[in-house]
Amino acid sequence: MELRSPAGNSEKLKAAILYGADAVFMGGPAFGLRANAGNFTFDEMEEAFKYLHERGKKGYVTVNIYPQTHELSDIAKYLKTCEQLGADALIVSDPGIFSIIKQEGIKTPVAISTQANTTNLAAVNFWADLGAKRVIMAREVRKNDLEEIIKNAKCQVETFIHGAICIS
Repeated sequence: MELRSPAGNSEKLKAAILYGADAVFMGGPAFGLRANAGNFTFDEMEEAFKYLHERGKKGYVTVNIYPQTHELSDIAKYLKTCEQLGADALIVSDPGIFSIIKQEGIKTPVAISTQANTTNLAAVNFWADLGAKRVIMAREVRKNDLEEIIKNAKCQVETFIHGAICIS
């Protein structure tokens, strides 16, 4: 089990680790739905990954927008930069971004965002068969269904434990 917390800036990242988080997820300078959460510049991300890795912790980057076609040309470069900086995983929701990761040979593990609204075992295993390492379940999945999904999933399964919004 891994306890993961959002980190809107370096101060929040350090607090999350201080209080027991095993990993954090953060938005970078673009392509994430955490647009108003306070995000990391590339320089700040590099410092954050160094801080996390020195402590045996992990950092994941949210790249979970549903882009318009005109945005696609910049996404591959962005994803490669996140990989070079040391991201432990990329959290994506759009199949197009997932496809770009594969096409560009990006080796950073992919987690499917809760924004992809995955609600059942068939969908979890669909993503796993495509190469996703983890699926973050939709928040509406019932506990009994979640137990069955976890037992039979072909990849890691993550769930929110505090409700319908990211808090703290």
